[in-house]
Amino acid sequence: MGVSRLPVVGVMGSGSLEYEEIAAPLGRWLAEIEVHLLTGGGPGVMASVSRSFAGVANRKGRVIGVIPGIIEHGKVVQKHGYPNPWVEIPVYTHLPLSGAEGTENQSRNHINILTSDVIVALPGGAGTASEIALAVNYQKPIIVYSDANTKSTILPESVVRAHSLSDIKKFVLQSIRIYRM
Repeated sequence: MGVSRLPVVGVMGSGSLEYEEIAAPLGRWLAEIEVHLLTGGGPGVMASVSRSFAGVANRKGRVIGVIPGIIEHGKVVQKHGYPNPWVEIPVYTHLPLSGAEGTENQSRNHINILTSDVIVALPGGAGTASEIALAVNYQKPIIVYSDANTKSTILPESVVRAHSLSDIKKFVLQSIRIYRM
């Protein structure tokens, strides 16, 4: 018999804007359904979802942050603001922030996507777009949230789109059902 573990739900999104109206209720709900939360460990959506997740009492899951770093003079230096205060399990890397280069082999985005059992992409920029591309490439279940206030992104046909928290909940529960058997 294999080892039982909690599923890991990766939430990707803006490193500057929090999108609190969707990230906060998503974080609380994820904590309530007993999963681990994985983010890039920084500000913006990452902080908002982590803060809400961490604020749920008696939760079983933990906040995991994959922390970017750069090598300067033979030492790894983390970017200011990383990890955010709600990261409970920081995974420190020597890999830089990704931006438009997020699909390159030396991007920490590979770790974010490969470690997640299911991915929820909230509004973001080039880094989030690269994480969406990696999820498609690695055939990971991913749902991308957008509402009337977010810019439309051209997505591959295989990517499921969400227009509400309810859409996200249904997708996540369906995607992690194998861990609940």
